[in-house]
Amino acid sequence: MTDINEAAWLWVAKGAGAVAGSAISLAYMLPAGRREAAVRFAVGLVCGLVFGGTAGLKIAAELGIGHMLGAGETALMGAAAASLSAWWGLGFLKRAFGNGLIGRIFRNGSDR
Repeated sequence: MTDINEAAWLWVAKGAGAVAGSAISLAYMLPAGRREAAVRFAVGLVCGLVFGGTAGLKIAAELGIGHMLGAGETALMGAAAASLSAWWGLGFLKRAFGNGLIGRIFRNGSDR
């Protein structure tokens, strides 16, 4: 009854990494309200679950530590990284579009 197959452990690792990454992203940039906090947490969770395995493999390969890590550790690391990265990318886009940076880039390019 306590036997959990390897696929279930990978899902648990991805979920734990995604939750950890989402929690860290909420802590380093506090949300404006409950709704924003819930949306940010959900996006981080989904990104961690979806991209956790692939991100973990890429990170392990780039660092040269793939042979030292198990599948669960790789999934945990990747899910946390994917969850955190989602908010860095979205934060950049929010600032770029919010400050009009993207519009200024395209306007300056057409003036030349």
